[in-house]
Order: sequence, then C-alpha cells, then structure tokens
Amino acid sequence: MNTLKVLLLLLFPLLAWADTLYKSVGPDGGVIYSDKPPAGSRVEKTMDYAPGPSSPLPDHVLRYREELEKQSKQRAAGTQRTDDALQLFTASWCGFCRRAKAYLANKRISYTEYDIETPDGMQALVRAGGGQGVPVLFWRGKKIQGFSEASYDALFR
Repeated sequence: MNTLKVLLLLLFPLLAWADTLYKSVGPDGGVIYSDKPPAGSRVEKTMDYAPGPSSPLPDHVLRYREELEKQSKQRAAGTQRTDDALQLFTASWCGFCRRAKAYLANKRISYTEYDIETPDGMQALVRAGGGQGVPVLFWRGKKIQGFSEASYDALFR
C-alpha cells in the first residue's frame, strides 16, 4: 500500500507538468501564470521540442569532429553562411535521416544535404554548430537535433 502511495506521489507532478501553461503580463506589469488563456488578448504559441530520436555518431566521426573543432578555433577565417539556406546533416546508415529527407521531399522543401562521413560534410557540421547525432537540421538560426514530424511541422509553419 505504501508503495502505491509513493508511486502516485511521484507521478502526480508529471501529470500537472503535461498541461498547457499561459504566461501573461498584467496591467501593473506583473507576470501572471495560469492554466487558462488571458482574456481579450492574442495568444502566441511558442513550442520548444526536446531533441528527437537520432542515431549516435560513431567514435571515428567524433574524433574527427573534435580535430576539426580545434582547427576551426585556431583559424579565425569565417565563411559567411546564409541563415535562409536549410542545411541537413545526414549519414547513409541513419534511418532517422532517411525519414527526415522523405519528410522534406514530401513537403517539397529544398535543402542542402551534407554527409557527415565525408571531410567536407563534417567541416560544414562543425561550422554550422555541431550536433551529437544525425540528422541535424539548421534553418534561420534554429537547430533541430534528430527527427520528429511534430518538430519539423512546427519549424516550417
């Protein structure tokens, strides 16, 4: 019986956390948190997603990435990148990468693909900001690690 009570106490905060929380600023400038949207005002929806499922990078790629990061820090030369250009970093063996590419193809979204197992692809990944797995997508200053349809949908709306 005590075990059941402990489990319920541990699960209760998770249930409360799953609800929508609204933040608004009152007329006096104070911040108000509520579970109901503010009356008579526009609601701006902001979504931050945790990294989606991704395939971890192999050890040889991680070692190479570390080497490239050291070189790029030593070199102060900067190639200008355009934030409007969608960059997708993938690997041929990655199932999540295939799903990300299929998603972009179905939505007819153009992108530049970089294979992280090539020297040029790994250098581009380091310049773009790196990642812990693949796929990694960079667009307009945002980075999405891994692939989930919900996070891609939210980004491209």
